[in-house]
Amino acid sequence: MRKLLFSFLATFAAVFLTGQANLQAAEADALAKIKERGYVRVGVFSDKPPFGYVDKEGKNQGYDIYFAKRIAKDLLGDESKVKFELVEAAGRVEVLVADKVDITLANFTKTPERARVVDFALPYMKVSLGVVSPDGAVIKSVDELKGKKLIVNKGTTADAYFTKNHPDIELIKYDQNTETFAALVDKRGVALAHDNALLFAWAKENPGFTVGIEALGEVDVIAPAVKKGNKALLEWLNNEITELGKENFFHKNYDATLKPIYGDSVNPESLVVEGGKL
Repeated sequence: MRKLLFSFLATFAAVFLTGQANLQAAEADALAKIKERGYVRVGVFSDKPPFGYVDKEGKNQGYDIYFAKRIAKDLLGDESKVKFELVEAAGRVEVLVADKVDITLANFTKTPERARVVDFALPYMKVSLGVVSPDGAVIKSVDELKGKKLIVNKGTTADAYFTKNHPDIELIKYDQNTETFAALVDKRGVALAHDNALLFAWAKENPGFTVGIEALGEVDVIAPAVKKGNKALLEWLNNEITELGKENFFHKNYDATLKPIYGDSVNPESLVVEGGKL
């Protein structure tokens, strides 16, 4: 009987160790596959300037794009070795789970719910919710939204925040940012809730609208995400963000992509996270 028990335990240990070894090999392979493929697949927005958008020439531009190119340069030796996969807000987790991208960089706010499904690297931005509305009918407090229609993007932190905390406010939801802001312009709702960093830029480029609520809820962080369990790529990203902080990379990114939009109206320290440290 004792021999059978020892035999069972030995077999179990061998199977467990083999499984662990296979898992570690698969994690390492995930990083090796990117190098073997010759390009890194990054999920980004096409319609969220100045963070991720497609310009008139069909080229990807923005804060996330600037970072993605640097990732490609440091990982593969060439900033052009990146393939941008355009995603919508509600699909940022799905593309990772389905292995359609290696990294999601679509202005992705870290939440406990998302962190249960994907793995987040160190942050490179911080953000709060804001609310923008038309001049002449500026919404300055959440109380003013009660019984009215508020426009949000599906699957965003704005959607989650108002659904949980203010069920008495009717939410009008859209998949794409272009649809969401068009709905505000067309007055399908009295206001629009989104990341305040985006709203500051949008209101500046669209006269007639004001961010009446500049900060709402807790300060969140924006970070790259990888498929759950992809430790090799996660560790590489964490090291990359830490090293980039030593050269003030994200402030340079801000100056190149966000400052031309914000001017001096926004303090970069309210948005930029350098080296992954809040």
